[in-house]
Amino acid sequence: MYLIACLKVIYRRFGYELEVNVFFDSHSHLDASQFDDDRELMIKRTQLNQIDFILNPGADLPSSQKAVELANRYPFIYAAVGIHPHDVEMMTEEMLSEIETLAQNPKVKAIGEIGLDYYRDLSPRELQKKWFIEQLRLAKKLNLPVVIHDRDANEDVLKILKEERQFETGVLMHCYSGSKELALQYVKLGAYISIAGPLTYKNARKTVEVVEAVPVDRLMIETDAPYLTPEPYRGKRNEPMYVRHTCQRMANIKGVYLEEMAQITKENAMRFFNINE
Repeated sequence: MYLIACLKVIYRRFGYELEVNVFFDSHSHLDASQFDDDRELMIKRTQLNQIDFILNPGADLPSSQKAVELANRYPFIYAAVGIHPHDVEMMTEEMLSEIETLAQNPKVKAIGEIGLDYYRDLSPRELQKKWFIEQLRLAKKLNLPVVIHDRDANEDVLKILKEERQFETGVLMHCYSGSKELALQYVKLGAYISIAGPLTYKNARKTVEVVEAVPVDRLMIETDAPYLTPEPYRGKRNEPMYVRHTCQRMANIKGVYLEEMAQITKENAMRFFNINE
């Protein structure tokens, strides 16, 4: 990291910019219908804009299948498979078995995104908890980390993760929007915190405090594309190439160069997802 910073100072002194292809978008829904008209072009743009790796999580069985298909087609794309809390009302043991089968693919690096959502409550809470626990146990069985969705369910999510001893195999809090105090509890337990585009918004005080408090070796960046587009593209469809704007804001908060923060978050993601270049 220090070498990159020194090289950047030298290059800038002579009027050059040092560019390093090190961005890892740790959460991007490339299978989303918003990309149906130009998915291949979007992925090519991603490669031309210094994105080294993308983790594409599933949200239901069809999107998990598509995530694996995309990961098999593109070497720099990896997948997670799982059923989002919005969709567990229709979940069955057979679907869980299909998720387990998909997870045997070597390009699948996690179970997710899974968790609890008490904001929209699109599935009954008891069913959300039941299938959250079942998918956590599947992850433990397969020795895979988990990508967690938590919206207005902080207490139950943390309680279940502790009871299931999930931190032993790895926990990533996706698109984190909670308090810095809760984030530090997660970090103490061994979890990673992933930050998305809202960090760039003017009203992002709480998320800025999280980034200030969490050690750099526990941070990741993500787009959650096609959602949560960062400034200056807010209001448009999000794409993985925009992850650099979240990374730049994070670098500014931490007082380091963009390239250094990109490298750190990439290494964190590769370690968490067990990816070797």
